[in-house]
Amino acid sequence: MINVLFLCTGNSCRSQMAEGWAQYLKDDNFQFFSAGTQKHGLNPHAVEVMKEVGVDISKHQSKTIDELPTQNMDFVITVCSDAHETCPYFPGTGRVIHRGFDDPPRLTQKMTNTTEALNVYRRVRDEIKDFILDLENQLENL
Repeated sequence: MINVLFLCTGNSCRSQMAEGWAQYLKDDNFQFFSAGTQKHGLNPHAVEVMKEVGVDISKHQSKTIDELPTQNMDFVITVCSDAHETCPYFPGTGRVIHRGFDDPPRLTQKMTNTTEALNVYRRVRDEIKDFILDLENQLENL
């Protein structure tokens, strides 16, 4: 079993979407986790746009690294620059990989049109899906 952690600052949006996509799209050779260097709570817009494509992350919980069931990760994928810069040491970690995605809450914080804001979340959701679809190839080439 290959353990893969998606790490972000608050474990509220990007890392949660990545974990949701990975669990939905990948086989049983992987065990996927997400965490944050802090926890900000699950972002309701992330839940909404994932639900639109049939991926339910509503039961996910925002958590810190210390709350993970295991610290032995084969791969740690940082999905934001802050998490990449402050990535802690994990026992047994084979590789830390950075693949940054735009931060929907930050990009939409001043938007008043809900549809426009959700479109930002949808774009990032789809970018994360494309990354997850190619994840095995990327990990094999390391």
